[in-house]
Amino acid sequence: MGRLIRLVLILGVLGAIALVVYAYSGYLQPEQTSVTRPVELNVD
Repeated sequence: MGRLIRLVLILGVLGAIALVVYAYSGYLQPEQTSVTRPVELNVD
């Protein structure tokens, strides 16, 4: 039972590390585009 818990903890830590590396690698960044929209202020 102790080995199973240890294995699950090790896999959890490795998964968390993999998620952080994947996030910092830049694959999760959205494409940036410039958006220009006219704004009407105090139309009354």
